[in-house]
Amino acid sequence: MTPSEITPRLRQARSALLFSYVAQGAVFALLVTRIPGIQTQYKISDGMLPIFLAAVPILAGVGSISMEHVVKKTSPRAVLRVVQPLVCLTLLGVGLGDQMWEAAVALAAFGLAVGGLDASQAMSAVALQHRYGRERSIMQAFYAAFSLGGIIGASLAWTQVHFKLSLLTMFGSVGVVVALSVLVAGRWYAGPEELGRAVEEATEAANRSIPWKPLLPLCLAMCVAYIGDATVSNWAAKYLQEGLHSSDQMTTVPYNAYMVVMLVGRLLGDSRVQSWGSVRTVRLGAAVCALGFLLVAVSPGAWIAVAAFAVVGLGISVIVPQVFAAGGRLFPKDSDAAVARLNIFNYVGFLVGAPLVGGLAGAMGYRIAMLVPMVLILAVFAVSKAFGPSAVQQPAADTVAV
Repeated sequence: MTPSEITPRLRQARSALLFSYVAQGAVFALLVTRIPGIQTQYKISDGMLPIFLAAVPILAGVGSISMEHVVKKTSPRAVLRVVQPLVCLTLLGVGLGDQMWEAAVALAAFGLAVGGLDASQAMSAVALQHRYGRERSIMQAFYAAFSLGGIIGASLAWTQVHFKLSLLTMFGSVGVVVALSVLVAGRWYAGPEELGRAVEEATEAANRSIPWKPLLPLCLAMCVAYIGDATVSNWAAKYLQEGLHSSDQMTTVPYNAYMVVMLVGRLLGDSRVQSWGSVRTVRLGAAVCALGFLLVAVSPGAWIAVAAFAVVGLGISVIVPQVFAAGGRLFPKDSDAAVARLNIFNYVGFLVGAPLVGGLAGAMGYRIAMLVPMVLILAVFAVSKAFGPSAVQQPAADTVAV
């Protein structure tokens, strides 16, 4: 589609979906930055906390897979209009109770709903990309919008602690306001009239049979990057609270710093790739991320730890987009199928990272636990050649997929 064919209605749909990503980032950040407060309110032990945190991505995966079938019978717009307000209301549910079983129910509902939200948002984004055409990439903007939402959500968490508001007050007010906002924005989500067959084309592309083997190095890079991301989102606040004995207010700051630098890194990432090339950019990103986690582990105080988590964000910000870009180069005719497979390892990284780092923190302390993602991210060096200009040709029609 040429710029002249991109209608005002299509631009409105893109803007509405960008707002949806901002809203998702804000809700997610508000929840994860207040894990210490949730743990206190529900009296969840340190031993049980990793189990709770591991259950959320598992249920998100279930919700994502289940919602894909619902989308096929309805549309991404219809699902998105329903599940995103539900995610906001589950945030309200997390603030309501004080018994452990209530936390389990609320977080389970959040996991299932956010998985459905993830799937419907991704399908809408990919369909819009199809309509805009491959010559104009709009996907990076959605990642940046999520980061912007994360900054807003972490800032709201700081406000909640600073003004000594209850979780119910903050989660409830944010949940209701964001739910109403996305209900309004839902009027402009792209539907069949704007997308045409774009959803079906994207789904057909994602379901095409392509071999796994060329993608495995990129899958590994995606997995370790999201282990690092899961470490920051799930354990940064706890590390400052228990490892560095920081105030509750201070525990909300590291994720905010991480997302601010992540946003800047994503906005400037394309220029770095053009100057340095993909392989060098990814290697440098992995080295910076590892350095960040090392600084986190040895930080003598809270503010140095905050700066170290920001360094982690700078490193990770360039890896994930380049994973998707490299997958597209490997399979230029089936880039959507490659992206769909690589995106699975987002969940794998969260599923591994949350309990692994939490379990080690309980057994050996947070400083030792923070060295684990530092070591794992260095695996990117071993597979970095996979990010270079692809020597792999599009597989022939008679190639048997693994």
